[in-house]
Amino acid sequence: MFEWVLDINIWASFLTLAVLEIVLGIDNVIFLSIVSGYLPESQQPKARRIGLVLALVMRVALLFSIAWIIKLTTPLFTVFSQDVSWRDIILGAGGLFLLYKGTAEIHHTIEEHEGDAAAKKQRSFLSVIAQIAILDLVFSLDSVITAVGMAEHVSVMIAAVIVAIAVMMLAAESISSFIEKHPSIKMLALSFLLLVGCSLMADALHFHIPRGYLYFAIAFSLGVETLNILVSERRKKKEKKA
Repeated sequence: MFEWVLDINIWASFLTLAVLEIVLGIDNVIFLSIVSGYLPESQQPKARRIGLVLALVMRVALLFSIAWIIKLTTPLFTVFSQDVSWRDIILGAGGLFLLYKGTAEIHHTIEEHEGDAAAKKQRSFLSVIAQIAILDLVFSLDSVITAVGMAEHVSVMIAAVIVAIAVMMLAAESISSFIEKHPSIKMLALSFLLLVGCSLMADALHFHIPRGYLYFAIAFSLGVETLNILVSERRKKKEKKA
């Protein structure tokens, strides 16, 4: 009954999948951080928690519907010799939404003035949760299809997803506060959303872009910007001492 405890293959697939799910969840956390920033500070943690709980529920529900998930890749029709499935449609729609959302947020960030800042906090809690739910669905589909392709046991998939969401919950507040504190980091995060949107669109068109390329690009940019922030803070400290 408990032979799985000593099965190295199961533990290896669990650890690998958990790490991968955490990495895939980075874009989810960034989106949560940016969208929840349009609520009053007292409501932001609640919105992020609800968003991550929704992500967990959607992922587990989809994992229990593996047969349906597999059918999502079955071609529905053909356009210009290109097979189109429900997965392609959902990923394509999600990619378009990310491109629109990222572009709109960059516009508001650059053009923002005092009147906009006041209006920014007037978005309703339900509208923010609705936006989070839409992207949770897209990210959950992508995440679950990855899990199905990497592990054989549903219990292993669910355990890995739960661990990943738990880590995301612990990191969400720190990531959100850091993004809000540094506008340049927020701009990089929004650019990352555009990259993910392009990646989803490419996947929908059957042109797979390895996520490792995207994460390396944003990690390199974040590394450079972090150095700039450290240098800037050190300069400010020297000026205060002087």
